[in-house]
Amino acid sequence: DEFFQIRVGGDIAFVNGVLKHLIANGWVDRAFIAQHTEGWEELVRALEGQSFEQLERLSGTTRERMLDFARLYARAQTAVFIWSMGVTMHEHGVANVKAIVNLALARGMIGRPYCGLVPIRGHSGVQGGAEMGAVPNQFPGGIPITEQSAERLAAEWGFPVPAWRGYFVAQMIEAAHRGELDVLYLIGSNLAGVLPDSRFVQEALARVPLRVHHDIVLNPQMFVDPADTVLILPATTRYEMAGGNTETTTERRILFNPEIPGPRLPEARDEWRVLVELAQRVRPDLAAKIAFASTEAIREEIARIVPFYEGIQDLRRRGDQRQWGGPRLGEGGRFPTPSGRARFTPLVPPDRDVSEGRFQLTTRRGKQFNSMVFGDRDGLTQARRQEVILAPEDMRRLGLRDGDPVLVRSECGEFRGRARSGPIHPGVVMMYWPEANVLIPRGASDPECGMPAFRNAIVEVLPDSAPTA
Repeated sequence: DEFFQIRVGGDIAFVNGVLKHLIANGWVDRAFIAQHTEGWEELVRALEGQSFEQLERLSGTTRERMLDFARLYARAQTAVFIWSMGVTMHEHGVANVKAIVNLALARGMIGRPYCGLVPIRGHSGVQGGAEMGAVPNQFPGGIPITEQSAERLAAEWGFPVPAWRGYFVAQMIEAAHRGELDVLYLIGSNLAGVLPDSRFVQEALARVPLRVHHDIVLNPQMFVDPADTVLILPATTRYEMAGGNTETTTERRILFNPEIPGPRLPEARDEWRVLVELAQRVRPDLAAKIAFASTEAIREEIARIVPFYEGIQDLRRRGDQRQWGGPRLGEGGRFPTPSGRARFTPLVPPDRDVSEGRFQLTTRRGKQFNSMVFGDRDGLTQARRQEVILAPEDMRRLGLRDGDPVLVRSECGEFRGRARSGPIHPGVVMMYWPEANVLIPRGASDPECGMPAFRNAIVEVLPDSAPTA
């Protein structure tokens, strides 16, 4: 195995350097590019304007290491590109993904066996939720929100469908802080624990007159004092839901989850039933048009409205599944664009200036999932959650030893922990999420997807004389 260490935020610079080597050495698949892609010449021109000196500085590695990667890639007959939140939790997260797509297309590593692009999502409900329109900028099926797409849905459903975009979660919190939200209905979330600038988030939640929390467990945001009223509604789990339900995995596989018999909490209700009843009470004139008798009826509606989910209505038993789009996307070099060709994207690497003595903060989860912390010690690194990981040379420069107390400060907060040396890029500090959220300023998000920039904070690390747990 090979490990290529780059600085946080240096993904595009590194990939662009690799692409320059691939082009210079004739290691690209020119037949695939000519027959199945568009935008190649624009990408080449953009790369010609980026020097290796610039790309080395921005990526935090050398052109020789970029060549090592390019040579390794050129020798490979097949390749699968896998990435997760470390790539997307930036102001330029979407651009990072487009850089990976450029790399895959350059050698035709899409649409054939043992090749492809695999994003790893953070939770099991994220993929299917997004595909069903549980995002503020798309309708079900990933359709962009426009007047025309809203009219098409209105014709299907028999009532007007708004054509305006909703808030991304960070925008929603800003609106709550300004006093612009009357009601906030939260299903299975802990915004106070997972968003940047935790103090600001709590202040925002406290300004909403009515908050409704619908969940299977209690979490800290439920106990933030309201402007007026907080309702806590117990929910059923996915395995308690009558009629079963589905989830969509990161490789587009729709899985059926059957109901599991057993004891039930009488007060707990399915989220979908509460939402349907609420909608019917708000708009009794449309009650018949938004009525669903069962989860099976919902799956039938999904198949009708989202064509690529056809077959979901036939999933009824444990083990039932289907993969929308077939075993692989882009097979035969055909892509879901107007031209049928995949698109290269010219990208300019972001240039983030970090002043002398400051660090770029990056975070990892460790023993944490779904906003819940399951253990104090990270099973992979063996570090404790209050530890602040620095490169050995940065530890020496600051006069720190393992276990020394440190104070980490940013523009919006501070954190007390203990220093620990680790295999991290110089100039970067690694801390645990969500504990480090107090250091991450709000207001910075990817403009295309709304993802908060959890890896953009600039912090100062100081020896600390105050006692630390």
